[in-house]
Order: sequence, then structure tokens, then C-alpha cells
Amino acid sequence: MKIIEGNLSLKGHEKVLIINGRFNHIITDRLVEGARDAFIRHGGNDDNLDLILVPGAFEVPFALSKAVESSKYDAICCVGAVIRGSTPHFDYISAEATKGIATVGISAGIPVSNGVLTTDTIEQAIERAGSKAGNKGGEAMVTIIEMLDLYANMKAN
Repeated sequence: MKIIEGNLSLKGHEKVLIINGRFNHIITDRLVEGARDAFIRHGGNDDNLDLILVPGAFEVPFALSKAVESSKYDAICCVGAVIRGSTPHFDYISAEATKGIATVGISAGIPVSNGVLTTDTIEQAIERAGSKAGNKGGEAMVTIIEMLDLYANMKAN
């Protein structure tokens, strides 16, 4: 059996975009930092990394769709944070952001990752933005890196 998988290394020429829903920016700024750090640590060229800021997680899928249409990027990493409040707004926003990223991602033709946090509390969000539970922005970028390499390996085999 032939196994095809991706490795965690970039060649340095890959053009990658981070889309950040900046609502809850105290959290999302850390997610962007984690994604950027992962990109550079795995061989990415900082000059080939772009950042688009949108108001919140709900707007991420629209920006993702337009970025895919532009054909400028080899991969796109989406980050944001939706934190539960006392109204059903959380349920609507988190569901639509997740569904929108998945819908665009399936047909994008390039790797797309979803690093949008959906947490019950601010403490959970802080834990996932670089403290106890790691940095989910960095993890979303690592997913991009592996998928870029996997796609290249699939084409080569």
C-alpha cells in the first residue's frame, strides 16, 4: 500500500492568507500571532503572508469567498472568536461562520482551515489563544502547511 501524506514544511514560495474576524480582538490578535509564528517556523516567507481583517466571525466566509476568487493565494487560514453570551446570538453566528467556511472551503480548490473559536467563556477563549490549550491559530496554520504539502505530494504521485 502506498501512503501519501503531508509534511510540516514549506518551500518558502507559498502565498498564504490569514483572515481574522477581529471582534474579541484581545483573543483574535493572539490567534493571528500563533498562525504567523507557525508559518514562519515551518519555512514560510513573511513577505508571502497576508492578513485580511473583517469585523467579526460572521464576515469571515464572505472574505474567504472573495479571496478564493482572486486566485492570489495557495492556502487560506481563517481565525476568529465567538464567545457565548446570554442570548442565542452565539448559536447563529458560530453556526453560520462554521458553515460558511466549510462551504467555501469544499469548493475552493486550495487548502482552507477553520481556526474560529467557539467557546462558552472568555477563559476558554484565552486558554485556546496561547495559554493552557495551546494556540488554535497556530494549529489552524499547521493544518494549512500539512495540506499544502499533501496536495503537492498527491500531484506528484
